[in-house]
Amino acid sequence: MMRTQASLWMVFLSALIVTNALADDESVETRMRKLEQRLQELEQHNRQLQRALPPAESPESDTPPDSSGSPAGAVLPDIARDSRQKKQAPLSFGTSGSGTMIYAKPFVNAPKAFVGGYFDLQYRNHRKDVIDNGAGAAGSNPGIGSTNSSFDQQRFVPFIYADITEHVKFASELEIEHGIREGTETEVSLEFAHVDYLIHEPINLRAGIILLPVGKFNLLHDSPLNDLTDRPLVNQLIIPTTMSEAGAGFYGTFYPGRSGKMDYEFYVTQGPNGYQPDGTARIGEASGLKNSRQRKSLTDDGFDNNRGKAVVGRVAYSPVLGVEIAGSGYHGTYDPESKRSLSIFVLDWTLQRGPFELIGEAAWAYVKNNSRNLDGSPAIDPDTGRLRPQRMNGYYIQGNYHFMPEMLRRMLPRRFSEGSTLTAVVRWDKIDTNRDAIGGFGDLEQLSLGLNFRPIEDTVFKVSYQFGMRAFNPNTSQRIHDDAVVVSAATYF
Repeated sequence: MMRTQASLWMVFLSALIVTNALADDESVETRMRKLEQRLQELEQHNRQLQRALPPAESPESDTPPDSSGSPAGAVLPDIARDSRQKKQAPLSFGTSGSGTMIYAKPFVNAPKAFVGGYFDLQYRNHRKDVIDNGAGAAGSNPGIGSTNSSFDQQRFVPFIYADITEHVKFASELEIEHGIREGTETEVSLEFAHVDYLIHEPINLRAGIILLPVGKFNLLHDSPLNDLTDRPLVNQLIIPTTMSEAGAGFYGTFYPGRSGKMDYEFYVTQGPNGYQPDGTARIGEASGLKNSRQRKSLTDDGFDNNRGKAVVGRVAYSPVLGVEIAGSGYHGTYDPESKRSLSIFVLDWTLQRGPFELIGEAAWAYVKNNSRNLDGSPAIDPDTGRLRPQRMNGYYIQGNYHFMPEMLRRMLPRRFSEGSTLTAVVRWDKIDTNRDAIGGFGDLEQLSLGLNFRPIEDTVFKVSYQFGMRAFNPNTSQRIHDDAVVVSAATYF
């Protein structure tokens, strides 16, 4: 700007000299008017040039982005440092004003948050009427209260992530299930919301509503991430995904050996709740452990139902790139007197080699004294007429093959680019939610065959066929054989 003003004055002086030399016969007043007009034209031209130039960069703009503290190794823009400037007043309760006080937030002057999420839509067509549509008395007659096919906008899940400083991170996820419904039928909950304080790679602190590290699938369950529409049976009933609780703890990464890597998480959390307010048990053969989650607890404001807390942790070891095996555990009391415990032990694995991938998870659960109500009477499961279960187990094993025929890329290069992928999937599921009895409604087996297309990694279109050799109809409380075609679309945004 100084140089611009100096240039203007040079032009002004030059014009003055030239005018004096060439127009001696003009009056001084005429010459001054011409010079003033010329100077105004130059100033107007200078303002136009200033508007056309890009804004000046801050002194910190030459600093390369720091993604070392980004969650899951994600590359984030350069906002990891505390971006508040010296001119900004410190946060204070002394902020004055009325209507403007809502803007007295640090992120108004220095925005740090990222908003994203994912969405999915599915269509399923079953051989039997296993979908409860609420249109009548469920199971009273075929087609009344149940159906065999339906569209379902299963999940709309917004994310909010933020780098507050280089060492302070925030992450949250709001889950909206079956969002087309109104009122109490719409399921809305905070899936997780926590603040992290990064100390060093081997140890970092976390506090808030935490996604529990009980197996790997509970941590990586997003619809666009997985290659089949339905979650594994073990992650529907024994590790009821999503499983999250309020609590605090720490996590980190070590590097044993030259190529090995070890990750861990450990938290103390609120714990489960396995009883109704009237003292009757809630954990059943048909529902598994779903109703013991904190998000399903009937206590006021989601408070703990006893004096005990739960402990949960996972340790994952990767000897080489593409191979990981992990063990995790969860233990907490689920009754108001803190005398009955729920324990879950999980083994998960991931093996990747070229386009092939083999993943899976096995879980064992023990619900101490779940066969008794709080008053000591037998806890009869209304779905089965038998005592409620104490022992459960299950597993899934899944193989993926990622490929893309070169012929498709040549024929339709705009549809099948270098980032496009086809994936063939096969998965075997087997669970038993009542190991204390032979057979039962919770003894389930399912084979799934699928094929999906990803135009880019963030978006997937899936189709699968499920062979339900051992299935359960929740509308009639009957064991059935049921096959299904499932088609879905999911995307991050």
